[in-house]
Amino acid sequence: MTGNVTGNVTGEVTGEPIDPGVIELAGRVFDLARGGHTQELTAYVDAGVPVNLTNDKGDTLLILAAYHGHPEAVGALLERGADHSRANDRGQTALAAAVFRQSADTVTRLLAAGADPDAGGPSARATAAFFELPEMTALLDALR
Repeated sequence: MTGNVTGNVTGEVTGEPIDPGVIELAGRVFDLARGGHTQELTAYVDAGVPVNLTNDKGDTLLILAAYHGHPEAVGALLERGADHSRANDRGQTALAAAVFRQSADTVTRLLAAGADPDAGGPSARATAAFFELPEMTALLDALR
C-alpha cells in the first residue's frame, strides 16, 4: 500500500505520502482487531491509535472485530468510544457484520451501545431477513 494519504489520523487530507512505518502499524492494529486480540488492541488505542481508525475499504476496527466474531474486542472498542454507526465504503455497519456472522454476543453488545438495526445498506435487519437468520431477527426485534 503506497501512494498518497486520503486522510491522516486526525482526518485531515494532506496529499503527502504515508510513512511506511505508519502503514505497518496500522496493518498490525487492523490484524489485532480481526484476530480478537483485545488486550493488545486496546493497548494501542489507549496509547493514541484512533479508536475509529479506518482502512482503505472504510472498515473500522469495530467493523473488523464484529465481522470476525470477537465480542470482547467489540465491547472494549465501544467502551473507548468507537462509533457503532459508522459504515464502510459498501454501507455495512458493525451490527450488520455481526448479524451476518451470527454472533449473538456481539449483536447484543452493539445494540446495548445504541447501534441502529436499520442503519446502513444493507442494514442489520435486512441482512438477517435476506440470509433467513431468525435468531438474529429476534435479537434485533427485541428492542422495538
